[in-house]
Amino acid sequence: MRRNQQGIALMTVLLVMSLALLITAGMLRSHRLVLHSSAQQIHQLQMRTLAFAGESWAREHLRNLIRDPKVAVAAGQAWTSGQPQLRIDNGQIEVDIEDLAGRFNLSALLGKGPADAVLVQRWLRLQTLLELPALDAGVLQGQGLSEISQLRGLPGVDSQWYERMRPWIALLGNEAPVNINTAPATVLATLEGVTPELARQLVANRPLQGYASVEDFTFSPALIGLGIQAEGLGINSRWFRITTHVRVGQSRFCLESDMVGNLQTGQWRLLQRRFLAPQHNEHS
Repeated sequence: MRRNQQGIALMTVLLVMSLALLITAGMLRSHRLVLHSSAQQIHQLQMRTLAFAGESWAREHLRNLIRDPKVAVAAGQAWTSGQPQLRIDNGQIEVDIEDLAGRFNLSALLGKGPADAVLVQRWLRLQTLLELPALDAGVLQGQGLSEISQLRGLPGVDSQWYERMRPWIALLGNEAPVNINTAPATVLATLEGVTPELARQLVANRPLQGYASVEDFTFSPALIGLGIQAEGLGINSRWFRITTHVRVGQSRFCLESDMVGNLQTGQWRLLQRRFLAPQHNEHS
């Protein structure tokens, strides 16, 4: 009887110890998960902070290099080059700056009244160049779009159409013309009489400091006689997109920041930010 009681007591002690070990193991596992989660949050915060630093550098870069609202803004100028000098252990920051006025300004088609016929035809040519089914400008009339992604809610716009069109358009307000000094060949090919091949030649031969006026562009030898309309064209800009790429170890982070500048006061205002969470890939 006594031995049985001792055996039961021993088994009870072993069960209690096993239970205690299980509880301890569970607590340690929970603690490791908390530590891992905290480390991830700190890492994400670090990536965002670095991205914001890149954005701040680019804003100051633009403020210093684009001051005069009357001077041409061109793809060969100093604002397009340079990188922030920030030392990062096992990482780097890269900043790209794009003139959004080099894109087709969709805002010109959103008014309540009929859009300008010249701009409507350029809109149709852009869709043809991209081999997309035509979205009639009338569908856009009166639409209160504040973000390009809202196009996806319009009839006739599917994901394929949207992704193909997205890199070529912007919403900049009705007063923003297409900047002929930064527009890519695809956008220039929407102009009257300009073929894709001619558009590529125009980009290749474009003055580094840009055309001083729209007339200098339309009356250049390659364009004489084509009948290009000056409507909707310009030589400068105050709308820019700053894209900051951050790499730390195997993690990547991308921040897009749209800015508009008041070139009279020298102030730059943030319009919106879009960012992606850092991705971890230990095998890449």
